[in-house]
Amino acid sequence: MLAGTGAALSLLAGMYLYLSPQLPSVDSLRDVKLQTPLRIYSRDKKLIAEFGEKRRNPVKYDEIPQAYIDALLSAEDDTFFEHGGVSLKGLMRAATQLVTTGRRASGGSTITMQVARNYYLSRRKTFARKFNEILLALRIEQELSKEEILELYVNVIFLGNRAYGIKAASQVYYGKELHDLSLAQIAMLAGLPKGPSSMNPIANPPRALERRNWILGRMLELEKIDDAAYNLAVAEPVTAEYHSSNVDVNAPYVAEMARTKAIELFGLDAYTEGYKVYTSIDSRLQNKAQQSVIDGLILYDERHGYRGAEQQWPLLPGMNTPEPEANEEEPSGDSERLQTTAIEIDYTPWQEKLSTIPVYGGLIPAVVIAVGEQTARVLLEDGTQLELGWEQGLKTAAPYINESSVGPRPDSAQEIFEPGALIRLRQLDGHWQLSQIPAAQSALVALSPHNGAVLSLVGGFDFNQSHFNRVTQARRQPGSNFKPFIYTAALENGMTAATIINDAPFVIEDDALESTWRPKNDGGRFDGPTRLRRALYRSRNLVSVRILREIGVSTAISGMHRYGFNEAELPRDLSLALGSPGLAPLDIANGYAVFANGGYRVVPFLIERIVDYDANVVYEALPHTVCKSCDQETGGDDSSETNLNAPFAFTGDAFELPFDIKRLLGLLEPQDFPRAAKVLDDRVAYIMDSILQDVIRKGTGVRAKALGRGDLAGKTGTTNGPNDAWFTGYNGEIVTTTWVGFDQFEPLGNREYGGSAALPIWIDFMRTALENTPETPRPQPAGIVTVRIDPETGLRARAGDPDAIFEIFRSEFAPAEIDEEQPNGKSPYDTSATITEELF
Repeated sequence: MLAGTGAALSLLAGMYLYLSPQLPSVDSLRDVKLQTPLRIYSRDKKLIAEFGEKRRNPVKYDEIPQAYIDALLSAEDDTFFEHGGVSLKGLMRAATQLVTTGRRASGGSTITMQVARNYYLSRRKTFARKFNEILLALRIEQELSKEEILELYVNVIFLGNRAYGIKAASQVYYGKELHDLSLAQIAMLAGLPKGPSSMNPIANPPRALERRNWILGRMLELEKIDDAAYNLAVAEPVTAEYHSSNVDVNAPYVAEMARTKAIELFGLDAYTEGYKVYTSIDSRLQNKAQQSVIDGLILYDERHGYRGAEQQWPLLPGMNTPEPEANEEEPSGDSERLQTTAIEIDYTPWQEKLSTIPVYGGLIPAVVIAVGEQTARVLLEDGTQLELGWEQGLKTAAPYINESSVGPRPDSAQEIFEPGALIRLRQLDGHWQLSQIPAAQSALVALSPHNGAVLSLVGGFDFNQSHFNRVTQARRQPGSNFKPFIYTAALENGMTAATIINDAPFVIEDDALESTWRPKNDGGRFDGPTRLRRALYRSRNLVSVRILREIGVSTAISGMHRYGFNEAELPRDLSLALGSPGLAPLDIANGYAVFANGGYRVVPFLIERIVDYDANVVYEALPHTVCKSCDQETGGDDSSETNLNAPFAFTGDAFELPFDIKRLLGLLEPQDFPRAAKVLDDRVAYIMDSILQDVIRKGTGVRAKALGRGDLAGKTGTTNGPNDAWFTGYNGEIVTTTWVGFDQFEPLGNREYGGSAALPIWIDFMRTALENTPETPRPQPAGIVTVRIDPETGLRARAGDPDAIFEIFRSEFAPAEIDEEQPNGKSPYDTSATITEELF
């Protein structure tokens, strides 16, 4: 016995001397970084998305419910707080099982040993690994407290369904925070480390229930709970079901843009190092933007007819049996109710197929199981059967012929579809309506004109349907949405809002256009001599082309960089006046920001800051910001930069906080950021804003008057086809661009314009964006004069002229005074300066 004991001790000592130098340092556990996914947030800290193979939310020891600690220790290691890292009793039990059965039924591992294995070792069941596990456990117990060890354990354990750690598991299985779980749910989570797959309450509820109840029994045996709590918990049914990431904001296009930026900055480590990306997105506006795009596309789509079922499925056995005749005493027509077939039909195959059909834009897939005269019964994936009445989208389902015409409305439901038809349903005001996935697409982007922050962004009807982000990736012709930039160049080059230009047909021989070009107005109508203001708010094409020809294409293009446009990509011909360049909606919104903020250049940005696992800021946006008060103090200097590392300082009589502290306290002001450059004269910006307000007051954007505000300005845009419909509008706080069109550049329909397709989406979104926001009238800058003019000539009006109107001018370009004594009342003002071409 002595010899045997000595040999055993020698063997153990030898293994220790051999293995000990190879063991990792326990000190590294204090600084361990768990693989934590990349998370994207809105500016108000609402979760947008989560990226990474492992779902993990680390918790501190004091955040762990005591009931979970009791359940876990009852199941895994009831002497955890007594032993020194290794349980001799547990090891002996494991050894006895191995000798008596020849199988390793359990490893006798304590929680400390499991921490050593999970952080440092493999899961291969070998004696060498077990010995390393024991040695590491003893070291860990010497270096860390019991609380620190338990905290490490609950954060690293795999609990199935990509959930690592108890906080992630609480969300995955119950969609709740840890402190909101019942005792039965806590015991269920405590049972998962034993078998995250085989004892999973979603994959194997009976076995998971058995494990849960065993743990509850152990808790009762160890006096962690009383009989009443035990009886209540074991009686609770299994309520676990899979919960995807608890996303607060529907912004998948934003999430993808943020993910791409994170990968660009940090590589693949972005998925595992626990980075948090805080975007400039306003969660309230983003949710509304997504819904406005969906609703707007559905409304457009409904105007163009019903395209029929997405698919036609073969009938199930028994469905060919005729339905019993309706009771003659029952009412017919709109109140008709379908009869139930006498044969029991198994709809399981259709339910399984429905489970594979994705939901797009909230439009639920359903299959028609019976059709009456003016009703239809449909089946949902979960087996629910709904009855659609005539008023629930059936009577308006006129067949689609092409984008410009639809067929007559149906007289019966049989004209629309038949059993086996895969259709879409939409819930509207609590009722189900027949719908369909729109064929057209849309985009919406809203910016802050103060610094270019993206407040909301929707790149299409549904990200799962198409990942193509039309806000940033689509290059579409803006049409008349581009005209304000041409008209601004005209104002800068001596024209005024009262300048008269002839709205009449003409032919242009232009080598750059490769053919004879005959521009025309929508509807083919010509207004003759027209004031520049009226030409823009009425969107007169011929006037726009003449203006561009007057000032010169090169002159117009030379200033386009101020709006963020790449001048090299703009066409150097007169088609520029009609919005022929291919531009993304984000480009257009950025350009209009110059009008909205009074003439400053801002650059759009989406990511405000990125913090690492330890909450250190590793990336921060420093947007050039409009600071009009700064301009007044410095005379318009736009070269100042903020000093992020400035210490506490006194500025005059004020105590100046460092940038980081002000950011933390939410006290940052425009003067704390780099200065936005002044790129447009105050007076020109003021006049252009006034004209764009007329677009809404009495022009092509008049529908926006429904918002009941006097501080809105904007411009519609419609291209040939029409293939593209636009509206960009703003006030002093927000700029929003909406676009509608087909990805394949197909026509939208003869009666579709920016004002009918894109503007309704803009109005719906802006109604929420401007809610409880006071109007922001723009102050009139110095050097602006208001003059009464003759609307027919653009000249100063005579005193008492009943038709005279007011117009604003830069003081040096105001019309000359009229000599009231001049014969025939002729004005000495040189009309040749305002009428640029002869009439014809």
